[in-house]
Amino acid sequence: QVQVVESGGGLVQAGGSLRLSCAASGRTFNTYTMDWFRQAPGKEREFVAAINWSGRSTYYADSAKGRFTISRDNAKNSVYLQMNSLKPEDTAVYYCAAGTAYSALMGREDGMDYWGKGTLVTVSS
Repeated sequence: QVQVVESGGGLVQAGGSLRLSCAASGRTFNTYTMDWFRQAPGKEREFVAAINWSGRSTYYADSAKGRFTISRDNAKNSVYLQMNSLKPEDTAVYYCAAGTAYSALMGREDGMDYWGKGTLVTVSS
């Protein structure tokens, strides 16, 4: 079993940057694909970015391409989301999730096995 805990959220002005972290427990962390999802107020949760177990494959939602970078450090059981050029529409609760199914790398929620409780990112205009 894997437990994941997000951190790094906060308030930032438009155009600014934030780095989210996700710390995972469990000896099998390096076998999991790790994803970031987000849920804006009044909207459904949506996929943001994914990284495979080795870190060599990544996948991004169109909204994240060119601005966000997902990375992982298996030695630290951690995954990160570097967010640059933030926009007010990036305001959301950001969730970290772990999965082993191929669909996890494609950003499908049904491919995720474990979820964190989320960290709030607020981007002011």
